[in-house]
Amino acid sequence: MNIRLYMDVHIPRTITNGLRLREINVLTAQEDGSSLLSDEDLLLRATQLNRVLFTFDDDFLSIASKKILSGDKFPGLIFGHPSEISIGTCIQDLELVSKTLELIEIKNQIIFLPI
Repeated sequence: MNIRLYMDVHIPRTITNGLRLREINVLTAQEDGSSLLSDEDLLLRATQLNRVLFTFDDDFLSIASKKILSGDKFPGLIFGHPSEISIGTCIQDLELVSKTLELIEIKNQIIFLPI
C-alpha cells in the first residue's frame, strides 16, 4: 500500500500536482481546511488522518524530534529544504518514498530530502 501524504501549507502546488500525476495519494492542508492550524496541530491532524506530513518548515523538525523522544506516535515526517532540492527531485523522491516504503517503516521517523 502506498504511503499517503499530507502537504504542509508552504508546499508549492506544482509538487502536489506532480505527485497526483504519478498516482500518489496527496491531501493538502488547504484542501483539508487546516491551513490556519499551528504546526503542532497540523502534525496532530496528519496523525489523525494517518498520513505522513511533508514540509519545508524546519520548525517541524523540533516538534517531531520531541515526539520521538517522548514516545508520542505519529505517522512520520518528510522534510526538504527548498534551497537544497529542486521541484523535480522533490517529486521523484516523494514518489519513491510513497511507493517503496510501508507506513510502519517511516512511523515515528523523519526522512530528509533529497534522498
